Amino acid sequence: MRTRVLELPHGPVVFVRPLRNGDVVTVAAVVAGLDPDLCRRLARVDARHHALVGHVAGDSRPAGFAQLVRTGEHSAEVAVAVASGHHCGIGPALTRLLLEDARAAGITEVTALGCGDNRAALAPRQSIRAAIA
Repeated sequence: MRTRVLELPHGPVVFVRPLRNGDVVTVAAVVAGLDPDLCRRLARVDARHHALVGHVAGDSRPAGFAQLVRTGEHSAEVAVAVASGHHCGIGPALTRLLLEDARAAGITEVTALGCGDNRAALAPRQSIRAAIA
């Protein structure tokens, strides 16, 4: 996989790269306060687990993380986390790229859960729905 560059409509330039297997430091930097064991599980990359990391141009700290886990031959679950202070479209952008990767891998059904108090994550977004179709 290669590094991709995203120019967000209302935000910064973001560099997105695949997560390296076992890169717990990057996962922990995005989702501070998570249990270390959960960070290790999220940092797993293999034939069933695929993850992307987004970095804002000029900032070495990761701004977002998106993971896809195959649950069947053509199905998967996705999870997205955005670091505090980086809520400018990084989550939807990472989701869109992750869904493109999923489609290229033959996945046709994706499930995602959202936290009920995260209004931005639960708001309908045409671009994400289009990426799934």
